[in-house]
Amino acid sequence: MPQFQTWEEFSRAAEKLYLADPMKITEFLKYKNVNCDCHIVVTEDLICLMYRTDQAQDVKKIEKFHSQLMRLMVAKESRSVAMEAD
Repeated sequence: MPQFQTWEEFSRAAEKLYLADPMKITEFLKYKNVNCDCHIVVTEDLICLMYRTDQAQDVKKIEKFHSQLMRLMVAKESRSVAMEAD
């Protein structure tokens, strides 16, 4: 499972994965209070992307990305147009 070092790389790769086939995507968001870690994993059948951080500013980015994906999953408009607009 590739673990990305920068948020920008991870978000671009996860966006591409989602836009390729939205019906196969699964996203996991996990926060461990003991060591203040936050993990986000975006996966499909064959590809699994992971980003891990303990920085508060990255947690805010993860939260925004997570809510953006949730909006896209329930939206009726074109997914590619909506993702590029945000």
